[in-house]
Amino acid sequence: MSKHWLLTASLLSSMYGYAAEEDQGSTDIDVPSPWNTEVEFGYQAHTGNSDSRSMNARLAADYTAGRHRSNGEWKYYLLYKDGEEDKRQSTYTMQSDYKLGAKTYLYGSFKGVDSLYSAYFKDYTLSGGLGYQFSNTETWVFELELGPGFRYQEPNLDEIDDDDIIFPDIVEEAIFRGNLTTSWQALDNLAIDASLTLVSGKSNTRTDSDISVTNDITEDIALKLTHSRQYHDKVPDGLEQADSIFSINLLFAF
Repeated sequence: MSKHWLLTASLLSSMYGYAAEEDQGSTDIDVPSPWNTEVEFGYQAHTGNSDSRSMNARLAADYTAGRHRSNGEWKYYLLYKDGEEDKRQSTYTMQSDYKLGAKTYLYGSFKGVDSLYSAYFKDYTLSGGLGYQFSNTETWVFELELGPGFRYQEPNLDEIDDDDIIFPDIVEEAIFRGNLTTSWQALDNLAIDASLTLVSGKSNTRTDSDISVTNDITEDIALKLTHSRQYHDKVPDGLEQADSIFSINLLFAF
């Protein structure tokens, strides 16, 4: 009988030890990385004041920890027209946010454009102000930012063509910036993002709208369709006030 009791006690102790290990393992929580990185390659078709084909690349990263959130993006754009290089442009944006409360935050943002062939050698916008999150969940993000800033534009007088939305003047002026951003995770593998940015100064008011649909192919690769539109309230005679770009990109997330 004693042997049976010893065997039973041994089995119970083994089961208890295994259960304790399982419980201990279950308390381990996988903490997501504060970093998120994306790489895109794609094709663009231009309509409006120009008719051309181009290739583009994009690198983006964001970091979120505690009350701080920072993100940066670099875009490279290469345009060929009639078999010759017609435009080469780098666009980079940086923004840092600091959470004040459950829904409000302070932001500082910078956007720069350096171009070799286009109308502007340099086009820089710096802004800071207050942001408000109407919604910030896993399925829906909706944010509004408002604040003053400064704009600097240096025209490329040697490259200005009849189809360029530009006036041949150096711009150094105070601006007002407004930005509305939303992101909706419609399905597990389908996300819709949209943004509307207004930059207004004495020389011009420019409105940029972007809408994109991202469909996951695998866990790390997705197909992304984007439509971008730029609107200027002042343009040279004979030009349209709006230009649009449609792009189809492959997105790689890390």
